[in-house]
Amino acid sequence: MKFLHTSDWHLGRAFHRVNLLGAQAAFVDHLVETVRAHEVDAVLVAGDVYDRAVPPLPAVELYDRALHRLAELGVPTVMISGNHDSARRLGVGAGLIGRAGIHLRTDPAGCADPVVLADVHGDVALYGLPYLEPALVKDEFSTQGVSHEAVLGAAMDRIRADLATRPPGTRSVVLAHAFVTGGQASDSERDISVGGVEAVPASVFDGVDYAALGHLHGCQTINERVRYSGSPLAYSFSEADHRKTMWLIELGAQGSISSAERIDTPVPRALARLRGRLDDLLADPAHAVHEDAWVEATLTDPVRPDDPMARLAARFPHTLTLAFDPEGRQEETGTSYAQRLRGRTDQQIAEDFVAHVRGGGLPDEAERAVLQGAFDDVRADDSVRENHR
Repeated sequence: MKFLHTSDWHLGRAFHRVNLLGAQAAFVDHLVETVRAHEVDAVLVAGDVYDRAVPPLPAVELYDRALHRLAELGVPTVMISGNHDSARRLGVGAGLIGRAGIHLRTDPAGCADPVVLADVHGDVALYGLPYLEPALVKDEFSTQGVSHEAVLGAAMDRIRADLATRPPGTRSVVLAHAFVTGGQASDSERDISVGGVEAVPASVFDGVDYAALGHLHGCQTINERVRYSGSPLAYSFSEADHRKTMWLIELGAQGSISSAERIDTPVPRALARLRGRLDDLLADPAHAVHEDAWVEATLTDPVRPDDPMARLAARFPHTLTLAFDPEGRQEETGTSYAQRLRGRTDQQIAEDFVAHVRGGGLPDEAERAVLQGAFDDVRADDSVRENHR
């Protein structure tokens, strides 16, 4: 059985104020054509369909067109909600839409209710495991702790229990939206850490033949059976080196991965991260290849040059961001504020702030627990508010 695994569409998202709806529509066109050309048996969409809980109307219209086109192909689609989606909104009408072959899985309580497909080798059970906010689903799964590992583990226990009741030889696929240990993050994913821990081990998915993951925006293989498709478009300059793709996965007769092929998605415009003195950036012939790219420029001139954005735009008309990091400044005053924050979690930033305000000394364990509890409560409250807006 052949699956097309994709995720993190983030419909409605912009790239540094550049509207991406046209690029997202081109991706949907490509997705539909790929399903047709490769005779795909099912499409797997592993969460973050939208970029926010209440998406703009043009994004909803694009989503609606995508569902109609997939339904017209007669190819089943299984789709879960991610941490950017409003699970309740995305799941509206799921029962009716399911009759058209579009199976929305947004309710954690239904995680062990699979979509069952069949081929000449028997049944394949596809389980949709939506994003699980630990503070909101801990009672549903009766977990001992409030963590991603605890709630995902409990949900997977239900899935394995259901799988055990099915005919021998039934193959299995799980869609999930999570940060799995070994995955590489980028700047465009929202922090989902709980209690200071955001990653779960890949072993949580033991017992199923394939785990189609969403959340991380880079296409990557955790192991042969656990993979991220990544986002179809770049949503930050940290993804400049990403190759944006979907996974075309073929599941063999015994549940083995017969083949795993990356299918490239359309690139609306290349990304370039340029660094150097302004005159050098404007004169260096090596940068000719970037003249039509979206550009992030960091100028290292010792003195800020006059009218730098206009001068950059004369050669690089699609320059979107401009930063300054004067040569020698690091030795004099340390790294820039943005550099110090890059790659740090909200928790780490808050701890540094506490140490700065009181003049030294990072928070102790009790203080760290208070800070993390506050972050967890705010994120859970935000999820509740988004779902009820």
